[in-house]
Amino acid sequence: MPPTAGLGLKPQHYAEALVSDADGLWFEVHPENYMAAGGPRLRALEAIRERRPLSLHGVGLSLAADADPDPGHLAALKALADRFAPFVVSEHLAWSAWRGVHQPDLLPFPRTRAALDRIAGNIGRTQDVLGRTILVENPSLYLPLAGHDLDETDFLIDLTRRTGCGLLVDVNNVFVSASNLGYAAEAYLDALPAEAVGEIHLAGHGPDEGGSALLIDTHGAPVAEPVWVLYRRLVDRIGPRPTLIERDDDVPAFAVLMAERDRAHGMLTGTGAGARPQPLPAASGE
Repeated sequence: MPPTAGLGLKPQHYAEALVSDADGLWFEVHPENYMAAGGPRLRALEAIRERRPLSLHGVGLSLAADADPDPGHLAALKALADRFAPFVVSEHLAWSAWRGVHQPDLLPFPRTRAALDRIAGNIGRTQDVLGRTILVENPSLYLPLAGHDLDETDFLIDLTRRTGCGLLVDVNNVFVSASNLGYAAEAYLDALPAEAVGEIHLAGHGPDEGGSALLIDTHGAPVAEPVWVLYRRLVDRIGPRPTLIERDDDVPAFAVLMAERDRAHGMLTGTGAGARPQPLPAASGE
């Protein structure tokens, strides 16, 4: 698919999404919201898929858990992917299930070599069932965690080498984690191999309650200007990649999200409001 910009699809925007004539627009959904035998959501998604490309961005495989992905969940994901033929399937580098108990969050883990082996195995099992490679998204981190053997970028790079998976680079996650843990977001992004990056996410964040300096990946605010700056830096280095505007809380009107989407689209295509300003012509000396 051409490297254009898309939106996370929300039910309140189905009608506007269906009739939008925006150039290159695509939509991303969480497959867990559509793992059903039928109903209005699936019918709406089918109608939109007839006009627009889709991607599936999972939140429930729990790839970093000390267990194989749930076979039932994998089977439902495969059925959905077979039905809608998304141009990409992605998941998070996190865990959310343990011994049958599911947590409503994407939780961190020590980046040990044992964890690398385990997660590579889970990615491999997922790709074998789906019959396709997936993208893995970098997490948002809030507190230092003891026991790491590898930097996060090295961990991600090793996963791509072992499994053939690609990377979904969430630039907001990089900014939030770098701010909270005290490292340079620019150096993190510069370390990622261009050939591994299959998609980019942009989202909003906000401060933790009580005046803390901690930043929270809320997905409930516009993309912050420092994140746009990092995005420009990344795209200038690796070239255009399909880019998603994510908004999962305090979801505004479709037109408001489309304005952010159009900014990213302009950066990718060199057109519109997001295009890099062109230099002025040299003076003629007259």
